[in-house]
Amino acid sequence: MRLFISAGEPSGDEHAAHLITEMKRHDSSLICEGFGGLEMQGQGCELLYNLTQNAVMGISQVIPLLAHFRRLVKQAEAHLTNNPPDAVVLVDFPGFNWWIARAAHRRGIPVYYYLPPQLWAWAPWRIRRVRKWVDHVICTLPFEYAWYTDRGIKCTWVGHPFFDEVADYKLDQGKLQKLTPVNNDQLVFALLPGSRTQEIENNWPIMLQVAAKVQQANPLIRWIAGCSRPEQQRRCEELQRDSGVQVEIEYESSQTSEVIEAADACLMVSGSVSLELLARRTPGIVLYRTKFYGRFAAKHLISCRFITLTNLIADDEIMPEIISCRDPANDIAQMEQLLTEWASNPDALAARREQLNTLANEVAIPGATARTVQLLLKHNVVANIDEIAA
Repeated sequence: MRLFISAGEPSGDEHAAHLITEMKRHDSSLICEGFGGLEMQGQGCELLYNLTQNAVMGISQVIPLLAHFRRLVKQAEAHLTNNPPDAVVLVDFPGFNWWIARAAHRRGIPVYYYLPPQLWAWAPWRIRRVRKWVDHVICTLPFEYAWYTDRGIKCTWVGHPFFDEVADYKLDQGKLQKLTPVNNDQLVFALLPGSRTQEIENNWPIMLQVAAKVQQANPLIRWIAGCSRPEQQRRCEELQRDSGVQVEIEYESSQTSEVIEAADACLMVSGSVSLELLARRTPGIVLYRTKFYGRFAAKHLISCRFITLTNLIADDEIMPEIISCRDPANDIAQMEQLLTEWASNPDALAARREQLNTLANEVAIPGATARTVQLLLKHNVVANIDEIAA
């Protein structure tokens, strides 16, 4: 089987890499090509281009790259013409992947959208693009399946691959032991600054201020920053030095899972990492720093109550969300109050953890990657959701 996969985000690259690994267990002759990152490449995918290095957010970040993205689309069109795959699998990154979907559809190549764009939250009118160019949507969230089904889209719910990756990941017990405090009175609070450079620049200075203020009232808290990569750790350390904020933080890179597992609570940048907190039953507060128009859109234009995947699944604010713009003073005060309450009230923190435990027992079920592979191998539509979940 020959697959063309296009993933533009670091998380999408990771999910696609696991998909390739699982696919090869069933089809050792698999040929995989496309756009992605080092994780996919490490599993034998031949990359036309490392697209994850261009993962950006916001129109101001996208505009300078438009010509570059257009060249990549042209490259994909030529490749799909000269080396047509059995199927194209798109992973999130809709601004770019719509063009890949269109190119594949015009060449008669089946298009599957894995981790589809969150049209139910924003731009629902773009459902027409799905109807025109996508043959099958592979849904990872239960309410997502209902949304697409109601609109006549062929789709299957498989569960979220994040839960597979959490279940399969072997925690570094030595590192975990070092992160776990010997003193039972000490709490571990984690800071998760995000996987994009832009996220770090926008959010990390605010997270530093929150940590410093909470530390003043709770000096026993142990602060650990979980950075995705070493270069991000270096940038966070640099920003702390430049800020003059006085708070002792231990920095860890490439071991975010161990940091989350060891933490009593996390302050994190909005993203799919909330699903790992759910799977590990770790309470968290979500910070989403944006421009004024982003906050306006979140409050008035986005057609759902929450921006965090865990909250969307629960239909409840299990993880408090702070959508911050302009002067962050009030937002810092709000996050300080929440973390201080958790630090001083063990019952409040335990209640939050129990909420996560209840939800995780219902939805954090591994097997999404294997179900997706079965769907691709069958190369047909499973109409009954219970059949694919069995």
